[in-house]
Amino acid sequence: MAFRLASLFPDPDYPAPQPFRQNLLLKMHLAIFILFWLFTGATATDFINWTLENSLTIPAVVLLIYFYRKLPFSNTTYTLILLFLLLHLYGSQNAYAKNPFGFWLQEQFGTSRNHYDRIVHFSFGFLLAYPMQEVLYKVFGQRNWPLYLIPVELALSLSAFYEIVEWLVADVFFPKLGMQFIGAQGDVWDSQKDMFLATLGGFITMLYVLLRRKFRSKKR
Repeated sequence: MAFRLASLFPDPDYPAPQPFRQNLLLKMHLAIFILFWLFTGATATDFINWTLENSLTIPAVVLLIYFYRKLPFSNTTYTLILLFLLLHLYGSQNAYAKNPFGFWLQEQFGTSRNHYDRIVHFSFGFLLAYPMQEVLYKVFGQRNWPLYLIPVELALSLSAFYEIVEWLVADVFFPKLGMQFIGAQGDVWDSQKDMFLATLGGFITMLYVLLRRKFRSKKR
């Protein structure tokens, strides 16, 4: 019911995608995800850690496919989700703390640790704030300022939830994996920094979307 009501509002920036059979872009997205998922799983240096890191990845994709007919999102949203999933899969391939690209960045910039996990946490807010906004708009009919504030709050709260899950997995359910799964690399403020970066990423995206729409409305 909420989706039907929301569809009566003027669409701010979410063009409806084509039916899946006609949507070549989404077919490519799905193929890229499946191939990369298989590749990272087959080449993972620690398959158990890779499995834990991706325990929510497949269910999330299945839900997106299931709701496609009932609640389709824009191609932009699906593209942003794919980019985040690819970053996450690549990070889990060698465990985040041992990511090759992170080591390359560490060498280039002389940082004290592998920062690839920081990139993914920032990307969580930066890439997924727009999809969160579209969900709020289409499902709950949110408009005006909550449409920009709630995605930032969700980036923070979901990041905090993930940090709690990390603690439970590493300390309660799988203590042998411990610090390898958490990937704190000796930083006692790792969780707080991760949550901050996700929130910052979401804030930047929502600020950009807000300014872009304001500028576009003035030109009309």
